[in-house]
Amino acid sequence: MSQGEKFTKTKKIGIVLIEVLLYHLSLLLSFYIRYEGNIPMYNYKAYVNSSIYILMLFILLNLLFGVYILYNKSITDFFYLTLIIQIIMTVSIMALTFFGRWFTFPRSVIFISLIVSSIILFVWRVAVYKIYERFSGSKKVMIVGNEIDIKNAIFNIGNAKSKRHIVKYAIVSNYYYNVEKNLEKVDIVYIASDIYEEEKLKIYNLLVSKRKKLFLTTSFENLLLVKPNIMNIEDESIIEVSNFEISSEDNLIKRLIDIVFSLVLIVVASPIMLITALLVKLTSEGPVLYKQVRITKDGKDFNVLKFRSMSATAEKESGPVLASSNDARVTTVGKYIRSLRVDELPQLFNVLIGDMSVVGPRPERPFFVDQFKKENPHYYLRHNVRAGITGYAQVYGKYASDFNSKLNFDLLYIKKYSLLLDIKIMLQTIKILFDKVSSKGLDEEEQEKNKDIPSNIIYLD
Repeated sequence: MSQGEKFTKTKKIGIVLIEVLLYHLSLLLSFYIRYEGNIPMYNYKAYVNSSIYILMLFILLNLLFGVYILYNKSITDFFYLTLIIQIIMTVSIMALTFFGRWFTFPRSVIFISLIVSSIILFVWRVAVYKIYERFSGSKKVMIVGNEIDIKNAIFNIGNAKSKRHIVKYAIVSNYYYNVEKNLEKVDIVYIASDIYEEEKLKIYNLLVSKRKKLFLTTSFENLLLVKPNIMNIEDESIIEVSNFEISSEDNLIKRLIDIVFSLVLIVVASPIMLITALLVKLTSEGPVLYKQVRITKDGKDFNVLKFRSMSATAEKESGPVLASSNDARVTTVGKYIRSLRVDELPQLFNVLIGDMSVVGPRPERPFFVDQFKKENPHYYLRHNVRAGITGYAQVYGKYASDFNSKLNFDLLYIKKYSLLLDIKIMLQTIKILFDKVSSKGLDEEEQEKNKDIPSNIIYLD
């Protein structure tokens, strides 16, 4: 590990400690505001006794929401993250003080602290982000590969929320020669396509010797090497490649959590589901629930449940069609319940009976599964786990991502699976409800990707 990496971690630890202090001070300030400076000791003592648990929960939530990962954030992200986390903290403190028997912790202080802490932490995080942008600087990127993959890479980097990475060179042939010639002008080389092994190894050796960063795609070949097991047999070290599956022990724990979580959420969300059902019924003809055959674990069929957001005859003439932005088939109420993801709530019953999991690859229709399998021989691997209501692709990708991109996210999720990862995805799903980029239509995305390489990027062949 380089000194730079150690320093980065040291800075992050420092940021976490300062945030804990700021949150502690915001709670003290809330007491001061509530009691105008004359804080009753028995009320304050309830906070003192519960403070260690409150501050630990604060750190845990911020880590799970990825607050301290700065490279892929925008100021808007920090606003939403801060607000969401502080709302969760407010509810959690009330629950904690109830179960911990700290009844003298004033509810008024907790609600005041929601506003005070949100403002203080947001201002602090914006300041940290601005300092990060100023001193971390942008990184110049050289992309290597065929023209189609380069265009996709340029589009994705150019549309990222953070402008930390700037594409300077696009190399479509004579890869090693052009990389070597221009390497000192960039910080990162991104190999976006599958290139000849011999030339690829030469580029690897060059980058290692020059201490330049290397970016690789999540191709099947590269995904195979994620989460390896290192073995030693006599005097030989061997890399054992992990498979695209979840262990039986993890699968059992995941299923138990699915049952408990779906039951609790069905009870909590029942008023929202009732109101949605009435709105759907009163505003358009047809059934309230929409059933559609989808594919889940081991390629099995099941009927996914959704609140109907399209007209009852949406695909009568067209047949199966992927959704796009400004889809004329979507009803007025449907637009709102889809944007808020409320239409997905009935899938909690799919989770309860075992057709789906809370977290996993989104289920596709048999028509598209057959089509995708023909185009990508590895597509079947996503069916090694149950389909999910939310997933890695939904949190870290976009609604309009093509099936290959979503497949890579799904396979990465299976490779990296852990209970903690599931919790992170569930929590970060809350944030994407506010993220309009994640629901951008497929047609808009394709129009942007098909544009020529921008003139400010040097094109080398």
